[in-house]
Amino acid sequence: MWRGAAWRRFFRTPRQGARLMPGSAPPTGVGLLTRALLGGLKLGNRRRAGEPHTLEDLRRKLDRPCFPMGLSALQVRRVIDCRVPGHDGLRPARLYVPYGRVHGVVLFMHGGGYVHCGLNSHHGICCRLARQSGAAVLSLSYSLAPENRFPHAVEDCWQALQWLAGEAHRWGGPIAVAGDSAGGTLAAVLSQRARDRGGPELAMQLLFYPSLYGERDVPSRQTYASGYMLSTRLMEWYAEQYVRTPADLRDPRLAPIFAPSLAGLPPAVIALAQCDPLHDEGTGYAAAMRQAGSHAETRTWRGTVHGFLNFYSFLPAGRHAIRYGARALRRVLRGGSL
Repeated sequence: MWRGAAWRRFFRTPRQGARLMPGSAPPTGVGLLTRALLGGLKLGNRRRAGEPHTLEDLRRKLDRPCFPMGLSALQVRRVIDCRVPGHDGLRPARLYVPYGRVHGVVLFMHGGGYVHCGLNSHHGICCRLARQSGAAVLSLSYSLAPENRFPHAVEDCWQALQWLAGEAHRWGGPIAVAGDSAGGTLAAVLSQRARDRGGPELAMQLLFYPSLYGERDVPSRQTYASGYMLSTRLMEWYAEQYVRTPADLRDPRLAPIFAPSLAGLPPAVIALAQCDPLHDEGTGYAAAMRQAGSHAETRTWRGTVHGFLNFYSFLPAGRHAIRYGARALRRVLRGGSL
């Protein structure tokens, strides 16, 4: 099994003049509330410095919502725990049904570097997406790494999407895919695969700060290499858990920018954090989609860091970004355009 040295060579040494933020220095460019959030997280990490850390501990701590689940559930008519087809059998999922007439259904895939997070961590986000879009939202718990390496998560999500296509008539017909971070990557991958395999037809892809470039470098990886929630070092660790070989970093199922063509894709709405190593991957992918004739739009929330959606109860930008994505879903799933 290859390890960090092989992965790190794809994160090139900083270019002359690149602004790297050392972990001990306060990050610049972030908003006041984000700065307070980062300071609080740093203080909490110091207090827990002597505690043992296992993967199970990490998953347990990070699969928690930022707002009480019961209160979030009041926003929708029903929350249904269920199981849907995955690559090796049934996978846990959670269906969010909004009040009123339902217009379409969204397959949502959570972030967490393919390693952690799940149905609970993204519960409030999905409640808000369902209420504000008027669509049913199916949140999928796909198989996590390192127990299940690339492309296991892709296959889980593909099986769930195919199953959902057979159920879409219950929710008005149109289907969209959405996700944040690694989940945004999975949504982009499913959009390409659905095009290449002749369906199911997708009305839209909603990507929150996705990872899209694999081994291909972008300036934001150097500018925000450390001190901004997601760091280059943390990206290396995630890759070591999920990726099998360096060749995977050029596989479109992990790095969608390497697809032979970006033509004929469902329209994309890409919501980005400014102070994020992945920022330029989102803008670059959107530009490449437009050049190929596909529709793509981006919006960047200034002063935010990767993962800011998960702190929507504290950060207004998180609530705004969810609303932005939900409104786009609402327009498209009701027959309109972006």
